[in-house]
Amino acid sequence: MNQDHSYFTLHINPLHSTNELSVLFSGEGKPIPLHKMGPAVHDYYLIHTVHAGEGTFEMHNRTYRCSAGDTFVIYPGELFSYIADSDHPWHYTWVAFSGRAAGTLLSQIGVSPHQAVILGSNPRSIRHYYRHIRSSFQHSDTPVLEDMESAAWLRLLIRELGRMNIHQIAFKPTTETDIERQVGQAIRYLELQYTQQVSIEELAHTLGYHRTYLCKMFKQSTGLAPMQYLLKVRMERAKQLLETSMTIDQVASSVGFNDALYFSKQFRKWSGAAPSVYRKEQKT
Repeated sequence: MNQDHSYFTLHINPLHSTNELSVLFSGEGKPIPLHKMGPAVHDYYLIHTVHAGEGTFEMHNRTYRCSAGDTFVIYPGELFSYIADSDHPWHYTWVAFSGRAAGTLLSQIGVSPHQAVILGSNPRSIRHYYRHIRSSFQHSDTPVLEDMESAAWLRLLIRELGRMNIHQIAFKPTTETDIERQVGQAIRYLELQYTQQVSIEELAHTLGYHRTYLCKMFKQSTGLAPMQYLLKVRMERAKQLLETSMTIDQVASSVGFNDALYFSKQFRKWSGAAPSVYRKEQKT
């Protein structure tokens, strides 16, 4: 057992990962009174959640008094220190991680080096995620799968911390009208579902609007009817695919046409050239 703790456990990721988000190690401990770390600097992110007791955390010229339910985050390159209370030393769990997505995820939940503590979260629900992160390194003989699993649980942990910190999350003000938002939803749907057989009735039903109303608002905002916009999306994607080595049949299927001849007819009407002619023109 670690001599500075009455209880200590640590689980390390066996894989040296360069993924966008990767757990390095995770543990749980009950340090002795006045156990101290730092002042020091880490080269990774480190989240601690306090389950019981108290302590003090310092970083970026700020001092935080943390107790059960609070979470503090150490940032790479930032000088920090923390110390357990003399009478009621804290009991906490932690997870260290790295990756190019790490800073962005923390920023999205309202955490930064300037505001590195989330107050009053639910330690029981949070502890559940830490346990799963640690167990990721116990039941698989394939390190790459352990890395994937632990990173997935880390994302869920950060999501849960975001729910606890919702008042700190910066919501961008929007000047969108209701109509613009509704049309934006329809556009998003068409741009993601263009490979499928789309009907206006299905689109309206999915978004919860009346078909006639949706068509009217869509054309008013874009200048195109929804099906015209869908054709535009499909044809623009088809132009990109025709510059690859895919066959005409494969291109047609990839942009939502079951019939390659019908696709060719629609493409020629839209672009002024048959798919095969367009392809040759792009190569000259």
